[in-house]
Order: sequence, then C-alpha cells, then structure tokens
Amino acid sequence: MESLANLESFIRSAELGGFSAAARRLALTPAAVSRNVAMLERNLGVRLFQRSTRNLTLTEAGELFLSAVSDHVEALQTAIAEVSSEGGEPSGVLKVSMSPNFGAQHILPLLPDFLARYPRIRPEWMFENRQVDLIAEGYDAAIGGGFELTPGIVARTLGPAHVIAVASPDYVRDRTQPFDPAGLAAFDGISMRSLNSGRLRQWIMRNAEGEEMPAVLTGTVVLNDPAAIARAACLGLGVAMLAVPDALPHLENGELIRLLPDWYADVGPISLYYASRTLLPAKTRVFIDFVTEHFRRERLAERFAGSLGASNMPKGR
Repeated sequence: MESLANLESFIRSAELGGFSAAARRLALTPAAVSRNVAMLERNLGVRLFQRSTRNLTLTEAGELFLSAVSDHVEALQTAIAEVSSEGGEPSGVLKVSMSPNFGAQHILPLLPDFLARYPRIRPEWMFENRQVDLIAEGYDAAIGGGFELTPGIVARTLGPAHVIAVASPDYVRDRTQPFDPAGLAAFDGISMRSLNSGRLRQWIMRNAEGEEMPAVLTGTVVLNDPAAIARAACLGLGVAMLAVPDALPHLENGELIRLLPDWYADVGPISLYYASRTLLPAKTRVFIDFVTEHFRRERLAERFAGSLGASNMPKGR
C-alpha cells in the first residue's frame, strides 16, 4: 500500500506546479516533498513529473495517475480529518483573514456562539485590508471580495458587494438632493485611495433600468480605510461611497442616510475563500457552515443588496 504522505505530496505538487508551493500547503520542506514524490515514482516504477530548473510538469503517466487517485485521496483525508480530533469534535487553531471593518461588524460578533458550540477551536483571526495567499501563508479561510482564485482555492458567495452614496443628515439638510450620480460632483466628496494601486477609486453606478453613470466625487477629503470614510461621513464632511455592509450600522442608527436610492455600484460578491471543497479539516468545515448559516438566517445577502433601492435601507431618525 502506497504511503498517504507520498500520494498527497504528488497531488499537491501537481495542483500547485512545484514542490515549494506544495511544501507550504503541507507544512513540509521542499526537500521532503521532493523525496516523497521520488519514493512514489520508485515504488510505481514510472516517472510522474518532468523536472527542469524552472518547471515541474506532469508526464502522460503522471496525468493518468493524478486523475485516478486524486478524488480517492481527498475522500480519505476528509475521513481522517473528521475523526482525528479528540472525541470527534473539531479542534485546533483556526486562522482566518478578513477586512477590519467588515470583520469587526459582521463576523466577530459570531465568535461567542461559535466558541460555545466548538470550544476546542482556537481562533486566530487577522483583520487586514489585503488579499492573502491562503496556501502560502497558512490560512484556513478568508472573507472578502475580489480574491484571485488560484489553483486549489474555491469561493463560496455570502452576499453582494454593492456600493452606495451616503452622507450625514446634517450635511444634506439644507442642500438639494442629487438627481443622478453626476450630481454628486456638486458636493464635498470623501474619496478613497486604493491601497493596491494608490489611485483614487472610481465608481460606475447603475440603476434598475440598466443605465450606467460615473459617480464623480470632488475629493475634498481623501482616506484609505472604509471605517475612516464612514466616520468622516458621519462627521458631516461630505458625501461618501461605501459598501452597504460598511454603511449599514450607521444607516441603522441614523448617523447616515442614503442618497440616490435607485443607484448603486456593483463590485462583485463578498465570498468565503478556502483551500478545497472536500479536503477540509473539521474546524474549517464547521466555520464555513456556521458563517453561511448565519448569513442565510439573517438574510444578510438581501440586506447588503443596494440594488433593492431604499426599500431595504433602514430609515434615519
């Protein structure tokens, strides 16, 4: 019977295109992964990879073998993960990345109930405005939007990432409300500078009729963090473009109101990212199920949808 470690080293090397990437995923050294694959080749009596200084590619025999064993090994690993924790209960460090504002507002409040249900899981949650490399950095999961789906990473949609125009009631009290996104140029704008590109974010808004129009902010104030932008808008510094999840608490308490209720910008889904659909430790699987069930029960996907106009927005005081 072939060693499970040899088989997994082979599968991960094939999926990720190299021994180093596979080693990061498996928490081994590249030398150990290479040694496992070499032992597998020796035991089978066939060469599975063509090796060069820069590339690692499957041979024809390697492609056939990968197709034959991949699903079976993943099923076996899943079974092992389910029964390997003490008493069959999920356990271990759960390392998750999420944006600071979204995570603090919508995910962190779930932690008391989650820990009450799974007391042997130890959360290690990172609040950061960046796209992490789940495999290379050892994350079990990440929550956010716009992640590049590299090989072996899948995304489970939680809800839409719709951006809406907001301002404080005091700021708009003596001003004429804009008729369309072009009208936002007449107001003081709180603009966002992208951490990735260094450029000011530009938004294309749309309505239910399918019309599209740029939302042009004057950039009176420029910030780079959604929480800071929301706070600046609450302070009456001008109009801001905020994702609905970031704006929602302030809309609910009356600090902000929505402008242009028929218009929104769609920047893609908010998703839960993880390394594989089937090869999941129990701690990761229960976290995914817990979060998605919360979003379903609280109808957060609907509440985050700016496309529903003012009907799903709380009324200001």
